[in-house]
Amino acid sequence: MIALLLSIIPLQPDTVATSSQNLDEVVVVSRGQSGRKRSVKGQVASIDEHLGKLRHVNLVRRGSYAWEPVVNNMQMERLSTTIDGMKIFYACTDKMDPVTSYVESGNLQSISLNSGLDGNPQATGNIGGSLDLKLRKAGFDNDPFHASASAGHEWNGHVQVYGADAALSSHRTYLNAGAFYRHADNYKVGGGDELQFSQFQKVNVFTNAGFRLAEKDMLEATFIFDRATDVGYPALNMDVAKAEGLITSLSYKHLFSKASWETKVYYNHITHVMDDTTRPDVAIHMDMPGDSWTAGIYSLLTTSIKQHDLALNYDLYYNRLFADMTMYPGGAAPMYMVTWPDVGTLNTGLALTDNVRIARNQSLRLSAKLAWQQQKLNNEEGYHALRVFFPGMTDVYHQTTGRIAAAYQWSMVNGQWSIGAGWGSRAPTVTEAYGYYLNNTFDQYDYIGNPSLKNESAIEVNAKWQLAVSNWQLAIDANTFFFSNYIIGQFETRLSPMTVGAEGVKVYGNISHATIANASLTADWQLTEQLRWNGKVSYSSGRDADGDALPLISPVSWQTELQYHYKRLQAQATVKGNTRQSNYGEKYGETPASEWAIVNLSAQYQWSMVNSQWSIRFGVENLFDKQYATYADWNHIPQKGRNIYMNLTLEL
Repeated sequence: MIALLLSIIPLQPDTVATSSQNLDEVVVVSRGQSGRKRSVKGQVASIDEHLGKLRHVNLVRRGSYAWEPVVNNMQMERLSTTIDGMKIFYACTDKMDPVTSYVESGNLQSISLNSGLDGNPQATGNIGGSLDLKLRKAGFDNDPFHASASAGHEWNGHVQVYGADAALSSHRTYLNAGAFYRHADNYKVGGGDELQFSQFQKVNVFTNAGFRLAEKDMLEATFIFDRATDVGYPALNMDVAKAEGLITSLSYKHLFSKASWETKVYYNHITHVMDDTTRPDVAIHMDMPGDSWTAGIYSLLTTSIKQHDLALNYDLYYNRLFADMTMYPGGAAPMYMVTWPDVGTLNTGLALTDNVRIARNQSLRLSAKLAWQQQKLNNEEGYHALRVFFPGMTDVYHQTTGRIAAAYQWSMVNGQWSIGAGWGSRAPTVTEAYGYYLNNTFDQYDYIGNPSLKNESAIEVNAKWQLAVSNWQLAIDANTFFFSNYIIGQFETRLSPMTVGAEGVKVYGNISHATIANASLTADWQLTEQLRWNGKVSYSSGRDADGDALPLISPVSWQTELQYHYKRLQAQATVKGNTRQSNYGEKYGETPASEWAIVNLSAQYQWSMVNSQWSIRFGVENLFDKQYATYADWNHIPQKGRNIYMNLTLEL
């Protein structure tokens, strides 16, 4: 893993909490937004490293590449991830390609998080939260010309990162484009042993363009092509030969005197091909390709009327997911199986938010969304295979989901506090409803979907308190989710596994209730004009209907950091870790993770030269070369050992 050296995160700049915005978090990736911290590695940092800066986010790691975001200790099934509001769905049945893996730091402006049920307007099914990756656009009336280039190297795994982009802007048009390349060999864990199958390489090219039709009418277009190859996954049985994404959009925006209206149409195609040909001693060779196609539209109207800031959003998308598997037993005929039966999902929804300014120091945020969807199984072979287990199933299903949330905020002279509550539901994912013999290497069981699942729902309550006194800032943040019809795999002893070495079969089912709770304490202290300290400690708990621990719930985590800033020099030292995972989901095949702590050091220096801006960044991660694995490292694959890095950025 390329460990992230977190920079100082002041409470106020990174936590947006005004009457016109959500209670959320933002991490800035590129230039153009001042006052919020970026990764110490700059644009050569991976998307995963930027995601790791958000306080509610953890990352499940199956290798060096494409980590799965987890928000409020909930994985992708309970999250909504969009790119500039566009719905995109991964194409891998093993979640080896989260949506976040199909963009690069070079084409992102920021990553915003809405924690819990108060999601962004395009979010659907976001019980845990919603992530929106904002693309980097030159925009109108900005610098006539801007260009940047960056190069970086990490000695552990010989990671090479190169990127370049350029932008043109005027009152009438803008255009920006760029390319990014990453290459990594196998890395070494603490102690010096090489971790096999941890390599990858990736290329990303992008362009954004805008044209002003009239003074208040604009067209904008986006094109992204992302391709990763030879991606190793040491925690799994297979690697990835190719993960490829094509992302396109065209939007129209009109500005009124006190309102704006944006309508965007988009299309994306994700192709993912798993591969085990490079693995030694493969019992049965398998080909496992997957495809995801999504076309959609959304129309967002925002306006201010007296003390109300209103946003009304309509969105519709159609997604198709298809995956299959061909097994080649030695000396026997190939065996074919459909694992996602070409499921077509048509979803449409209407969302409304209202930020009400009750008084000068008080605000109320209300949000709601209602969505309807139809799912049709288009592959006859996959449909009939599932009917063996569910004779009463049909090939078409309809679901209605919704969410509603409210948050009250009161600002005081030295701080603020807020309370909120919400209810929301989600439909089962394609894997949960229609997956067919999908092997999970976490617990070594084959999983089968269940078309008769009920929608999962949850009630959320949350509270936040912030205090700022002199040079001190203190914040306490907590939330609890009370689930009904919680969806999770359940033992089915009447069925036999299909995967060699699997311990049995699980079928997705609803359990009556479950609970997930999270709490964190953050402190920040400006010791002197040049010296600053911050620290954070977080606690989480997850229980099912029987009181047993849910899997992949974070143990107590903590971090302390000291930052020094003088003129153009910035340096920081960070110590972070987890306690031993004492409450783990043994019932669900989880094994405990040991406690760990590591030390990171870094520095950066910026200077100007001949109408250009330069910055050099260097540091060492895991200073003492400790061998460790976090609770979210799949099958406890160890993290990187000592890693020295350096990168250089030029801006014109």
